[in-house]
Parts: sequence; structure tokens; C-alpha cells
Amino acid sequence: MNDDLDQLTRNLKLRRIREILDRELERAEQKGPSYADFLQRLLREEFQDQQMRFLENRIRRAKLPEQWALQTFPWEKQPGVHKPTIEQLATLDFLGRGSNIVFIGPTGTGKTGLAIGILLEALQAGRRGYFVKAQDLFDEMYTTLADRSSRKLLDRLVGYEPLVVDEMGYLNLRPEQSNMFFKLMEERYGKGSATIITTNLDYDDWYAFLGQKQMVGALLDRLRHRCTTIRIDGPSLRRPEE
Repeated sequence: MNDDLDQLTRNLKLRRIREILDRELERAEQKGPSYADFLQRLLREEFQDQQMRFLENRIRRAKLPEQWALQTFPWEKQPGVHKPTIEQLATLDFLGRGSNIVFIGPTGTGKTGLAIGILLEALQAGRRGYFVKAQDLFDEMYTTLADRSSRKLLDRLVGYEPLVVDEMGYLNLRPEQSNMFFKLMEERYGKGSATIITTNLDYDDWYAFLGQKQMVGALLDRLRHRCTTIRIDGPSLRRPEE
């Protein structure tokens, strides 16, 4: 590769082509492919490299605590999960319907792992998703009240699909935090954006958790209107191995 080619590939940000061009030029000299074949090989590798970088960027922005793929979930250790149901959700058809997913079950039963696995499938399919612990979400909501950036936060959260809210449980919430969560879910419902929630609370317990009975009723109506609820009644996956 001469200096002009090197500079052109650098300026055009064709990182992968720049890396493989010497190899491909040598291959072309030896095997004499057509111009079209030569160009296709270069562009195919550049495209694949860009797609991988875009995926890495989506995963980084999604704030996944771990990259748990559904293929690695210990199905044999968790009989409380119906594998075909999860595999159907992994096709991501629920995103097109704007349907939510709620995993309900005790601590350690694999709710978070399944939610992350589905989110990872969405990221690999080109979706812009986000993972957040419920406690962190409510803390950030309260923080934005002080600097009046609540609207900016809501706009960002409404745009994710899917949004995973992990470990919804008994938290000490102020009314302002509950109100912002109601507003978030209302706007996501209106936009048809899918939300995945993991919780150890059944729906009836949400009234005590969030307070404001009338607003909780409206929230649950929206959340459950289009929703797959998966109750995991199985053993903890965190038991010490014998």
C-alpha cells in the first residue's frame, strides 16, 4: 500500500480496509480476481468491522452489568422457567407490538439474567436499549429534581427500546420519585415502547411499594395492557454447589 492509499483510508476512516489492504493487494496479484470481487472483499470486511464496532458501542451505552447470553442460561437448573416462552421473546416480536415483559420471582431465580439476555438480543439486532437498577433509576430521578433536568432524563429514558428496570422492590420512595416513574411509564406506553421489569413483588404489592393507589392502578393498567408476565417459581441459582 502506497502513501496515498494509506492516507485515503485513514481520512475516510476505513479502519478495517486499511488493516487488510496489503494482504488483499498481495492476494489480488497472485490470484488475479476481477475488480468487482476485489472491491467486494474489501467492502464486506469493512462493513462487518463497522457493524461489530456499532454493536460494541450499543452494548457500552446500554450499561449492561454483565453480557449474559440466553444460550448460557442454566435451563436445567431452573425448572421454573419455560424455555420455549423465553425463546419466543428472544425473537423480539414483542418490540414490534410495544409489549412489556415482567419477570416476577424470588431473589436468585434468574430474572436478571433472562432480562439481560433478551436485551442483548435486541442490541445485536440493532436496537438501542438500556439497563438500569431500580434503585439507581429512582435516585437519578430525585437528583434531577434539584437541577430541573427531569424532562431531559425522561426524554432519554422514553427513547430506549427496550428499557430494562431491574430489581423493582420495596424501596423508600418519595412521592416525587413515584410521580416521575408514573410519568415515564405513561409516556413509554403512549409511544409503544417495550419495557422489561424484574421484581420480587407481585402486582398487588406494587400499591404498598409505590403508594398513591389510584396512580398505581393506572400504571398497572398500562403496563399489563400489552404484557407477558413470567412468574418464576423455582430454586435459587445462587445456592452453594455441593
